[in-house]
Amino acid sequence: MRRRTSRRADGAEVLALLGAAGATLATAESLTGGRLAAVVTAVPGASASYLGGFVTYATVLKETLLGVPEDLVERYGVVSSECARAMAEGCRVVTGATYALATTGVAGPDAQEGKPVGTVFVGIAGPDGVAAVTMELVGDRHQIQDRACREALSALCGILRGEQPPLG
Repeated sequence: MRRRTSRRADGAEVLALLGAAGATLATAESLTGGRLAAVVTAVPGASASYLGGFVTYATVLKETLLGVPEDLVERYGVVSSECARAMAEGCRVVTGATYALATTGVAGPDAQEGKPVGTVFVGIAGPDGVAAVTMELVGDRHQIQDRACREALSALCGILRGEQPPLG
């Protein structure tokens, strides 16, 4: 599923919306390597809503820590919407968070699993289900990672504001 967010969001806005809803967040990152957690925890008071996260760069960690099924990885690869969804869902289950965001994709310098640099998938799991956002981003490695973080936060904000269709 491709979603366009209506406006940019940052860690402070996500945390404010989560706090207002009495909700919590956890993260599972591959492509962004911990940047998403860093953006969220840079906000004073983040611990009121942010539970923590996983940096699962290696496939084996996606499988063992987040419960991503090995057959899903074999069938679709780790650079896929299916993997992003499974990462988010697994993160939510393991942490008990209300919502979980997951990032996977190709930041470069080379293609991976036949997917070009800039291919990004964000998984979002919540009480109403799970969804994935597909993006094709342009830029260098750091620009792709930073933009993936912003887009993940914007997608969650859209859901929390009721601007995006419900998950599932």
